[in-house]
Amino acid sequence: MREFSQTELLHELEPVVAGELDRHLKVAKEWFPHEYVPWSEGRDYDGVFGGEAWAETDSTIPEEARISLIVNLLTEDNLPSYHHEIATTFGRDAAWGTWVHRWTAEEGRHGTAIRDYLTVTRAVDPVALERARMTHMGEGFTNSYEGVLHSLAYVSFQELATRISHRNTGKASGDPNCERLLAKIAADENLHMLFYRNLLNAAFQLTPGQTMRAVTDVVTTFQMPGTGIEGFTRKAMIIANAGIYDLRLHLDDVLMPVLRQWAVFDMKDLDADGEKARDELAEFLARMETTASRFVERREARRAAQAARA
Repeated sequence: MREFSQTELLHELEPVVAGELDRHLKVAKEWFPHEYVPWSEGRDYDGVFGGEAWAETDSTIPEEARISLIVNLLTEDNLPSYHHEIATTFGRDAAWGTWVHRWTAEEGRHGTAIRDYLTVTRAVDPVALERARMTHMGEGFTNSYEGVLHSLAYVSFQELATRISHRNTGKASGDPNCERLLAKIAADENLHMLFYRNLLNAAFQLTPGQTMRAVTDVVTTFQMPGTGIEGFTRKAMIIANAGIYDLRLHLDDVLMPVLRQWAVFDMKDLDADGEKARDELAEFLARMETTASRFVERREARRAAQAARA
């Protein structure tokens, strides 16, 4: 089987993009961020209006949920860089370009809504949040993968990971207003995942071996787009220990559902490189299963010890 060039891939997949775009526009529901923010809870901060400075006691949201909210928001803040990356990869013309701009418009309301919620409810220190935003956006974001197939594979998993992170953060907040808002954002992320997942499924039909290689490369090196956030490793560990997003969830709720949808382990028409890539994928998933199980066991042991001491 021959490999398709990037230009050929864009051309061959464009009819699928057009069809998926039509489907997306039919099922996507209009919503307004301002309707999900409890504005009546707001009051002036210190500064030009002479209000009260933020204090730790202003919020009852657990620390781990607040950290996850900040990570999620700072991730959403880097949208200008994400737009640049996908527009550069997919182009700005025809159905590809229409999708790129539509996706950007829908993603743009996520950061707006979360920031409004956090500011109004005084859930986090607004000064620290703004400084973190400036630092993180100053670093920008560069796609770790080159080419159409690798990029599509990455966003297929990343959109689902983001959806789960938002949903679980909302649940962990203990605030029904927060949970309702993040559920709405998660619904957007799910539709975006479906678009990319279906598009890569079409790529599997077009060039199975080449697509399998891209999927394996992405799965084995996957990182969330927020890894550039200052102190991300520590924040990610707190989030994982709280069960908001961890390796077990990443494997069971992100990787495996998408891989099953593509039926990667049932494909019969792979070339030699495709078979090799699939073997590498299977070996990696087996190692991840062991690591994820150990993490959960250690976490449960820590929680049991803490409960016993309490």
